[in-house]
Parts: sequence; structure tokens; C-alpha cells
Amino acid sequence: MDKKTNHNTIAAPRIIVSGGGTGGHIFPAISIANALKELCPDANILFVGAEGRMEMQRVPDAGYRIIGLPVAGFDRQHLWKNVAVLVKLLRSQLKARRIVRDFRPQVAVGVGGYASGPMLKACAMAGIPTLIQEQNSYAGVTNKLLAKQAAKICVAYEGMERFFPADKIILTGNPVRQNLRDNRATRAEGAAHFGLDPQKKTILVLGGSLGARTLNRTMEAGLRTILGHPEVQFIWQTGKIYIDEVKQAITAFTGEAVRNVRVASLPNLFVSDFIKHMDLAYAAADLVVSRAGAGSISEFCLLGKPVILVPSPNVAEDHQTKNALALAQKDAALYVKDADAPQQLLDTALQAVADDARLQSLAGNIGRLALPDAANAIAREVLGLIGGKEDRQ
Repeated sequence: MDKKTNHNTIAAPRIIVSGGGTGGHIFPAISIANALKELCPDANILFVGAEGRMEMQRVPDAGYRIIGLPVAGFDRQHLWKNVAVLVKLLRSQLKARRIVRDFRPQVAVGVGGYASGPMLKACAMAGIPTLIQEQNSYAGVTNKLLAKQAAKICVAYEGMERFFPADKIILTGNPVRQNLRDNRATRAEGAAHFGLDPQKKTILVLGGSLGARTLNRTMEAGLRTILGHPEVQFIWQTGKIYIDEVKQAITAFTGEAVRNVRVASLPNLFVSDFIKHMDLAYAAADLVVSRAGAGSISEFCLLGKPVILVPSPNVAEDHQTKNALALAQKDAALYVKDADAPQQLLDTALQAVADDARLQSLAGNIGRLALPDAANAIAREVLGLIGGKEDRQ
């Protein structure tokens, strides 16, 4: 009997998936839920996120129910503000206990983000098996605390024994968005979607779903450089926070108002706050410029995309720098420090995209790091914990 048949014998399992805050947490969580549904179609999946964060919209859009906790992250720069954070944490823990009581989950999955801490703690206290997914090469504080009571820990990098008990670790990789796994888009289709020339080299600049200040400011300051290299095209995702500022910068440089996503005097530039069809953007791109979030890196590995990583300095434990270095040391990515980006990034990108041999080498090296079956591997472990629990009762 195969694994899928075995999993289908679990009658309507009740599963909590908790975490979020950024697309880097949400998209993998949805991929895991989709894999669970594929393996066990009658699974009852409840997401638990943080109130006011983007998962409260993205998860229902994907067809799943979500409950928000009033949780917030700690302010490391203004410690006095954490009084309110502690109150929210207490309220979140109480609400998490009510969710456990009402939903009666059989297993809980934590993907990182504010909500996963109180939710998985409440599940563990109720004797419900938990699985955590650590996306980064350097484990976060919340996951290190949750690991003590977790039954399984799914990781994306080797050597995670320095953070977690070795007997709990499973190397699965990070799940990626379903439309990227099934991507069949051609370069010509991608270029056409963005109104670009498929014969020209294309650089995709990604600031994530919320945006990246350094990348946007670097691009704003580099508009003259972009104009001076008409042989290269740019697809620029600004993030919703920065789109108005970027449009103002383009208008100040060109004298034209930015309508929709283009200006006539910069025909080699497409700019948008959010790219919905990332499969087409990747298909069009010869080179990607990105922060070094774990979810994004997993996508680059899966697609074999040459990338310049510019880690954000504003994340806990500086884990993005550690992610970037893990690839750069394998010659699987180029690395530019955030502080050096304004002076170096555009020149580095233009030099790299013009060097076909370098692009090919980077693509081959990053592609060998891919773990394409991550979502299914994690889903099988989740369902296995339900079976294991039932076997012990």
C-alpha cells in the first residue's frame, strides 16, 4: 500500500497551520496546506495568523479559513514599547488555547512568524504533536524554543544540528508557490506579459511583498544608468509601501507621470508594487536581484535562476546574511552587502547579465541545491504524526 493510500485512511484530520507576517512565510504555508489536501482531500485545515498582517488576506484568497491572533513582534530598538507587546502576547496565548479547545486539532504546523509561537505552545501544552519548519540556515529564537517540544523539525539547510536535536531533524527544503513548481511559461510569453523585448537581457529586481528600501533607493538613484543601457531591460517590484515614492522619483527624472507601469522615455523599465504572475516574471528574467529570504532562495534554486542577493540587515539574528553566504560560498549566487548596494549593485548586475558563461555557471550551481518535493515531504511528515498519535492511543 503506498503512502498516499495510507494517509487517506486518516478520517478528516484536523490540522492547524500557524505563522505568517510576510510572503516568505505565507506562500510556503499555503503550499504545505495544498499538499496536505492532495494527500488527504478531506483534511480540515485551519490557519492561525497575526491580526492585521498579510496572511489575513492571502490565506482566504487561497481558499482556507484563518483566525488572527493579536500578536506583535518585539521592538528591539525601543524596549519601552514592549509592554504593549507583552499584553498582546498574553491575549494571544489565551486565544490560542480557545482555538485548541474549539477546533481540537490532531497536529499543528509552525512555519515561522509572530503567530506560530503562542499557537504551537498552546498545542504542545495540550499534548498535540507539533511540527516546525525552519526555513533559514540560522534558526530563529521562536523555533529554537518551540523545538524542545516539537515532534519533527523540517529544515532547508544541512548542519542544523547546531540548533536542534539531530533525531528530530528532516531535510525537506522549503516549499515554493504551486504555480512556480508547475511553471511552463516561455521567455517570450514572460517578456510579452510585461511589454518587453524577448531578445534583450532582462533583470528582475524584487523587494519582496512589502518592499526593500535599499533596493528601491538604489534603483531610483540609478535611473540614469538604466536609461543609458537600453540593451538591458528591468522588471522592478517595489512593494506596496514604496510605490508612490518610486513613481515620484521616475516623474522627477523623466518629467512624465507614471501611468500604470510604464513611461515612454524609459521603455526598458517595467515597475509595479506587486507582481501577481511571478511565473511569467521569472520566465522573462536572465538575472534576479533580491533580498535573501529563505522562501525566495528556494524559488531561485527550483528554477535555476542566477541571482544577486542583497540581505536585509533588519531581520532577527541577521539570518538573511547567513542565507546569502551559504549560497555564495558554493558559487551559487552573487552577494552584495546592503551598505554597499547603492555604489555596487547596478554595476554588478549589468556586468553579470552581460556575461553568459557566468550566468550559466550560477544557474547550474544554484539548481543543484533544489529540493523540489518539499511541500509533499512536509505534508507526509505531518500526516505521519497523526497516525503515530493514533497508534499510541
